[in-house]
Amino acid sequence: MPKLAYLLAASHSGSTLLAMLLGAQPGACTAGELKATSLGDAASYRCSCREHILDCDFWQHVATAMAARGYADFQITRAGTNIFEIDSPYIRRLLAPVYRGGTLEIIRDLALSLLPMCNARLAECNDRNLALIESLLEVTGSAVVIDSSKVPLRLRYLLKIPGLDLLVIRVIRDGRAVALTYTDDWTFADSKDPSMRGGGTGIRRPPLGSMKAAANSWKRSNESCDALTARLPATLWTEVRYEDLCINPEGTIKRLVSFLDLDPDKVRLDFRAVTQHVIGNGMRMDSSSEISLDERWKSNLSRDDLRVFDATAGDLNRRYGYT
Repeated sequence: MPKLAYLLAASHSGSTLLAMLLGAQPGACTAGELKATSLGDAASYRCSCREHILDCDFWQHVATAMAARGYADFQITRAGTNIFEIDSPYIRRLLAPVYRGGTLEIIRDLALSLLPMCNARLAECNDRNLALIESLLEVTGSAVVIDSSKVPLRLRYLLKIPGLDLLVIRVIRDGRAVALTYTDDWTFADSKDPSMRGGGTGIRRPPLGSMKAAANSWKRSNESCDALTARLPATLWTEVRYEDLCINPEGTIKRLVSFLDLDPDKVRLDFRAVTQHVIGNGMRMDSSSEISLDERWKSNLSRDDLRVFDATAGDLNRRYGYT
């Protein structure tokens, strides 16, 4: 069966770094966020190989493999793999709330089941995701694809795909560090080269805003991730901390490689030495394989910022062991 490893996390938790590290291991590959959203202007968006995405040979090979599976219209800039891309505003509202599990998901399923167009769209989206995973495995000759899409609700629907061998890696990072990136992702969560930020366009996108909004976004996202993993069999998922990855990258990657049933004796950390074609977070555009712990929140968050974060999301952050 085609095999997918899904990185489940709040955004800016280190998932792109982890995806590129895992994607560089023998037997694995990654293209970053397979949901393929927020690419902006297709003509200016760049693949991590620095080619414009529409000119990248790799993605042209993937398009050929997709065409052989019946998707002659495929381009990564309009992949059709994102469940939230649907014309009906009513259905978008039903899909908008984060995953909560239990009764709330039963209610969502019931509401969606009454809409034939939605059922058809979700089925089509899953078919395209499966075809894309198969195409990436074919083009790269790999055994497993790493998807850094992160979104819990997307994972929920991927789990419904018959014949897909799916494993989950839950990524957690100190919420104060993540909240800082939400208030200014241009400075704290993008390429080191300003000309390569904004998907390689150098165009700045508006940040999330206030510390309260940032803390609440981090909290809701992680609560959603926790609700989903609570319903997964223990054999199908594992957890990793961003901080552990940075402090002990070799040990962390060896453990995860073993979880993916790859060879831990062939682990490599020079992930930039492997040509990868990644979409998503701006750090994919950097050139160094150096792995260092980013704790700029300690010097860039004010006392008031820390107070607001603690009042909003401090309990959850401490539950994760961050004091």
